[in-house]
Amino acid sequence: MTIQQQLAQQIRDMLSGSNMTGVTLQDALEGVSWQMANEKIDPLNNIGVLVFHINYYMHGVIPVFEGGTLDIRDKYSYDAPPISSASDWQQLKDQLWRDGEKLADHVAKLPSEKLKEAFVKEAYGSYFRNILGIIEHTHYHLGQIVLLKKQILAQSKL
Repeated sequence: MTIQQQLAQQIRDMLSGSNMTGVTLQDALEGVSWQMANEKIDPLNNIGVLVFHINYYMHGVIPVFEGGTLDIRDKYSYDAPPISSASDWQQLKDQLWRDGEKLADHVAKLPSEKLKEAFVKEAYGSYFRNILGIIEHTHYHLGQIVLLKKQILAQSKL
């Protein structure tokens, strides 16, 4: 298995597979209603915003893998649209699953020499660094989602 295939598998495993952390986005979001996704525990972000934020980067880098430009900006990464219904929540999750799989497909097909090349520009580091960064970033926020879900569920039992 190539490094690219291993990285692609890591992306798939953080979404819904088996990974070293023992938790996936699919597991963490199981049973989270749209109301729970909106639940705000000050001063923290809510689950819905974190899901949007995670996918903002996955969705945003896909055009680069397709020969396009990087048009995302960090300052907009938390600008989640409102989740006003179960349908809104499902659409957000469906976009996450689609973009995650699309990113994994692109990573798996990436030529080996591309891993060392600059991602868009030198200041952003290599393709490898950015792919690994998305995986690390997602796991970081996945942990937050797990903790928020536990806290919301514990509060609802009081």
